[in-house]
Amino acid sequence: MKKLSVIIPAYNEELRIKETLLDVHNTLSQYNFGYEVIVVNDGSSDNTSGVVDDLRKNIPSLFLINNEKNHGKGWVTRQGIMAAKGDIRLFMDADNSTKVVEVIKMLPYFEQGFDIIVGSRCLEGSNISVKQPKIRIFLGWVLRTVIHVLIPVGVVDSQCGFKVFTERAANLIFPKQTIFRWAFDVEILIIAKKNKLKIKEMPITWVNNTESHIN
Repeated sequence: MKKLSVIIPAYNEELRIKETLLDVHNTLSQYNFGYEVIVVNDGSSDNTSGVVDDLRKNIPSLFLINNEKNHGKGWVTRQGIMAAKGDIRLFMDADNSTKVVEVIKMLPYFEQGFDIIVGSRCLEGSNISVKQPKIRIFLGWVLRTVIHVLIPVGVVDSQCGFKVFTERAANLIFPKQTIFRWAFDVEILIIAKKNKLKIKEMPITWVNNTESHIN
């Protein structure tokens, strides 16, 4: 791998984005590969873009794409993925529910021929250190069951916001994306299957954030 791109879609994250970006930078700077961090601001009404802009003085690998209007997480994720320069491209949540260090254990699988690595909160070995409320756990189970029956995508946890792509996979999938808000993850996995891309699902450590923007 020559370079890792980390894409972080952000909407009204001024209170959390600094801690996340410092963790990403401090973690990746310990490894001997190049990296870039791209924050895509999705028309935030708070000072998300200002916080990121201030950090760029101390993190030279940090870049900001600033949108004045809100387009949806899927839209800005695609925007960041397509702007990235890395051989491997990760998108992760701005609340740092899954830390970037999880990508390190995924990288060797790309050398084995996998095109996409999907983080999972549902596999044996996953560590959910702070759980969601019971109603969200139940609704998540219902969603996974419906997806598995109607549109199987080959993974258990299609909605986890920690997914990694090769440059080739990203260029095959994201230009064809049409869903830009809730459940965009399902569509990109369907596109991946149609293109016969090789997908691996891996357990991750995940911490539920009680200030989630999803209701």
